[in-house]
Amino acid sequence: MSIKEIAKIAGVSTATVSRVLNNPDYHCQDKEARDRIWKAAMELNYTPNKAARNLKKGVGDSEKIRYIQVLITRTERNNADPFYTEMLHVVESEIHKQMHILSKVWYKSLFSDDKQCRLKNLTRITDELYQETEGKSDGLIIIGKCNTDALKKLKLRFKNIISINRNSTNFEIDEVTCDGKRIAEKAIEYLISLGHTEIGYVGNCHQETRYKGYLKTLKSHGLQPSPSYIYETKQTEEDGYEVMQNIIKRENHPTGIYCANDITAIGMLKALRKSRKNNLSISIISSDDIEQAQFTSPMLTTVALPKHEMGKFAVTLLLDRIDNGHTSAITMEFDGQLKVRESCYDLNDSNLAYYI
Repeated sequence: MSIKEIAKIAGVSTATVSRVLNNPDYHCQDKEARDRIWKAAMELNYTPNKAARNLKKGVGDSEKIRYIQVLITRTERNNADPFYTEMLHVVESEIHKQMHILSKVWYKSLFSDDKQCRLKNLTRITDELYQETEGKSDGLIIIGKCNTDALKKLKLRFKNIISINRNSTNFEIDEVTCDGKRIAEKAIEYLISLGHTEIGYVGNCHQETRYKGYLKTLKSHGLQPSPSYIYETKQTEEDGYEVMQNIIKRENHPTGIYCANDITAIGMLKALRKSRKNNLSISIISSDDIEQAQFTSPMLTTVALPKHEMGKFAVTLLLDRIDNGHTSAITMEFDGQLKVRESCYDLNDSNLAYYI
């Protein structure tokens, strides 16, 4: 099994396979090529050449090839939210660089949905996931929020787990976080610094740290959040578009809005572009800093999560646990960085046109 075999299955060159496996930011001209390459690599249990040679030589346990799975909890499909796709690319490449095998990637949104977790048979679902590994599971990486009960069920099946998330697991497992509450605080503080006091929120509210950060920051400035400015919705481009369409129809609306993620904000910007209310100006800020955020017009102001560092250290920390380097639950927290672009305006200078 080699890169040549992956290239043949994916219908690309060996050079393209090598670039995709080693570089999370590499873009193929064929947008679906990356997915085909990683699908083929997982089906073949592809191992980098050096690791494969070590396996044949029977090297020590510290250099043993590990089988790692990834569970993405916020969505049922690839590319629904580019943030998770971009984070997955980092994790994929890091596992490859560490010379281990990424054997499965699951998309299971129910694990982040408290209501669904109460209704579903979590034991059966986690058992089925484990069965798919055919007993070859050294570690599981969870990307996204995970229900507490679901996490306990996963721990019964998967011995070594790490979470990459904005919401802490409160030391249930190892985790790499960029605190959602602090992310929201940075965003709201920036809107307030521009003179905004009527600030809305778009995104998930239930047990969501970004929503808590939004409320906390307004309160710390003596501002009362208006219930009519809080829009609880799924965090997709389509939902962002729909929310903005509803806002446009109202006489009263916030002057600034914090979106829980970039892709929702992009949907809102697109709706503003099509609005006939050319004098309508609403500052929009979000969080994640997905690649698309740099290509909207106006470019999207956002709080960037350090995806490369988070993905890299998650893999390193998981491997350390697998090798018994530590036994206590470890939390590694990163800070978000405000990326000031063009989608927020000073309240005293509202000459801003929205389009994409």
